[in-house]
Amino acid sequence: MTTPALLPLSGRRLPPLNLGASAFPHHRATLRLSEKFILLLILSAFITLCFGAFFFLPDSSKHKRFDLGLEDVLIPHVDTSKGGKNLGGFLIHGQGHDEHRHREEEERLRNKIRADHEKALEEAKEKLKKSRDEIQAEIQTEKNKVVQELKKKDSKPLPPVPLPNLVGINSGEPADPDIRERRNKIKEMMKHAWDNYRQYGWGHNELKPIARKGHSTNIFGNSQMGATIVDALDTLYIMGLHDEFREGQEWIDKNLDFSVNSEVSVFEVNIRFIGGLLAAYYLSGQEVFKIKAVQLAGKLLPAFNTPTGIPWAMVNLKSGVGRNWGWASAGSSILAEFGTLHMEFVHLSYLTGDPVYYNKVMHIRKLLQKMDRPNGLYPNYLNPRTGRWGQHHTSVGGLGDSFYEYLLKAWLMSDKTDMEARKMYDDAIEAIEKHLIRKSNGGLTFIGEWKNGHLERKMGHLTCFAGGMFALGADGSRDDKAGHYLQLGAEIAHTCHESYDRTTLKLGPEAFKFDGGVEAVAVRQNEKYYILRPEVIETYWYMWRFTHDPKYRQWGWEAAQAIDKYCRVSGGFSGVKDVYSSSPTYDDVQQSFFLAETLKYLYLLFSDDDLLPLDNWVFNTEAHPLPVLHLANTTLSGNPAYR
Repeated sequence: MTTPALLPLSGRRLPPLNLGASAFPHHRATLRLSEKFILLLILSAFITLCFGAFFFLPDSSKHKRFDLGLEDVLIPHVDTSKGGKNLGGFLIHGQGHDEHRHREEEERLRNKIRADHEKALEEAKEKLKKSRDEIQAEIQTEKNKVVQELKKKDSKPLPPVPLPNLVGINSGEPADPDIRERRNKIKEMMKHAWDNYRQYGWGHNELKPIARKGHSTNIFGNSQMGATIVDALDTLYIMGLHDEFREGQEWIDKNLDFSVNSEVSVFEVNIRFIGGLLAAYYLSGQEVFKIKAVQLAGKLLPAFNTPTGIPWAMVNLKSGVGRNWGWASAGSSILAEFGTLHMEFVHLSYLTGDPVYYNKVMHIRKLLQKMDRPNGLYPNYLNPRTGRWGQHHTSVGGLGDSFYEYLLKAWLMSDKTDMEARKMYDDAIEAIEKHLIRKSNGGLTFIGEWKNGHLERKMGHLTCFAGGMFALGADGSRDDKAGHYLQLGAEIAHTCHESYDRTTLKLGPEAFKFDGGVEAVAVRQNEKYYILRPEVIETYWYMWRFTHDPKYRQWGWEAAQAIDKYCRVSGGFSGVKDVYSSSPTYDDVQQSFFLAETLKYLYLLFSDDDLLPLDNWVFNTEAHPLPVLHLANTTLSGNPAYR
């Protein structure tokens, strides 16, 4: 499949080609009038106004002045019998007053206008004597004042909400010295990634570790929103890197601004920014993260202004105008994007007491429940104008994946009370197992993609998250099939490990085939890259938590060593373009999800289970941990499952 340039880049989403920075230009408007010229325009307009007022002021000798005082007002004509003079339907009341006094007042008014006019000219002369830099500094000062006023206006205190029971946020030290050494190595890798971003890309969305400068893509619009800072915060916190965490918090407090003229991906901004800010808030208790998350959520709400309530893929943070990706089937929204909002939006309603966020995601759920599903499968495309499916393409990889993940996690996050979500998950997984999951000739279990009535025997790196999802959902599955789904998770983990083990670098390709004699190997050149993705390691971690089979820690360590050997450069970590080449070229991008997900899952893999225990925490699709909500304490009441 040829991938268009304008594609989302990370997490559960459609995989991009590794085209480098040139494929995702970061434009800034360059057509800008000079500040001095703008200032002259304003001054000339003011002077014109002054002259106009001076020359066109009404003459009292010809017309009666419209005075706003009580003693001399125009009133509608009602009765002329009281001695007043009738003028065209109005009475001029108080004709006997001294007209000389009015002439004096008008003269005083003219003198004031002359004085203001002269003062404006003097100010203009003084301004024009100043240098361009001085004028720019004054303009910037005024801008800063406006920004500060807006910040004060947006920073309304949120209602106090009881925090859920927060367990295991700073523990997990393993007793085994070898495991502890491996965990410390992962922490060192995190520090290397963060320190180089701090030095070369601070405030930018991501880092180009070889060019040693900032990097961004179209999913973040044209603004420097510090995506890596927000994405990395919770990883820094659980690793005990508190100085680095405070650096990030300070930047967010002073610089993270959402009132920018920038078009962003609703999905990416939700999972990385809102998810990251909420997790940082729950872990640290710092109010600034909650406030920023709520401010940003308000900027995303206009994306839901569609005929169906299915949100647009992109929204302009300033204007609120939304649209969909140009490459999506018939102008459709994408299942994995509009279906991956539930966790964060439920927490937003919980923290604010405002049901609007909860209502938005529940409306999406209700609409999906009413729709026919071919073979019980959810197609990846849905038109937000018509409410009809687009192309019948179903995937548990890019375009579909995290929709299924969030059905399961909605149930888990509700303390297993949202049975509606659990039923939707179970129904979907049964259809996926029936139509998409197969065994290869070599005995490898894989998840294919359904396209126009036939199964494509190809699996993406993104799809490898599903092994962990099956294990996570095993407990509570219908018909006592917990053992079956745990085994299915183990088989997917094995297949994805094979995709790593069959490469030269021991790192997995973006996609791999199961055709003929080719199994778990990439065939196309544009599918051989590795961009620091986390999904395989994520599945190793879940399988470790549920089985404690030591092979998962060993597989994770192999992957960590390969990343450190082949992706580490002096300026950070970079993706590689061909995992089958012994001397690969770099893509020169340190993805924000590498710090948010890949390194976090590795660190958790080598930690004890009391660090972020799964009975108390649910990870969003960007690996940001959110606490289980015991909903008796919440304000959510729209769904009987939540009552």
